[in-house]
Amino acid sequence: MSAAHRAPLRSNDSSTAQRTNRTRSRAVLLTAGAAAAALTLSACGSGGTSGGGGDTNFVTGANGVSTAAKGERADLPDLSGKTVDGGQLDVADYKGKVVVLNVWGSWCPPCRAEAPNFETVYKDVKDQGVQFVGINTRDPKVSLAKAFEKEFDVSYPSLYDPTGKLMLRFKRGTLNPQAIPSTLIIDRDGKIAARTLQALSEEKLRAMLKPVLAEK
Repeated sequence: MSAAHRAPLRSNDSSTAQRTNRTRSRAVLLTAGAAAAALTLSACGSGGTSGGGGDTNFVTGANGVSTAAKGERADLPDLSGKTVDGGQLDVADYKGKVVVLNVWGSWCPPCRAEAPNFETVYKDVKDQGVQFVGINTRDPKVSLAKAFEKEFDVSYPSLYDPTGKLMLRFKRGTLNPQAIPSTLIIDRDGKIAARTLQALSEEKLRAMLKPVLAEK
């Protein structure tokens, strides 16, 4: 075969290789995008603990929920200040009740996904000695947090913490400022009984709350 006949074959081979490489590149980008989307749906941020390590006596259980046995639980820090609706709130005033503490931001898709679940469970258990409290973080304008509460009919109060200073009051290793949303269950003595650093379905929230509510 002459060189004149061989040249087109090499050109076709090159074009085919280029198309194959482009297809592979698109597949890699799509796979990476899907993985990033899945992470975004599970949490708006991750990595590290509040100030690093720390002995919190948490034992990780099923579904990413960590618990601490009675007598080995850390005290809840001072969580007080202005609420999203302009009032004043001190979580310590709820001592004697089981408190569900949820950290959220209006900018966070998983927070928006779990908001209806929290409101549904709150309405079911609020007459059983349970109080829900939110901590709104990283919303530069309180109007954004107010719009979130209105959209999802949130009826329990939230502390307004745009700079995250309240989250930094927790014992090292208790709460991750980068993991939004996060949820803590506070026992009737004002101690941290359970923690999760992920968005919660209605079923998971009920399962997380139930053992602490059953404590005497």
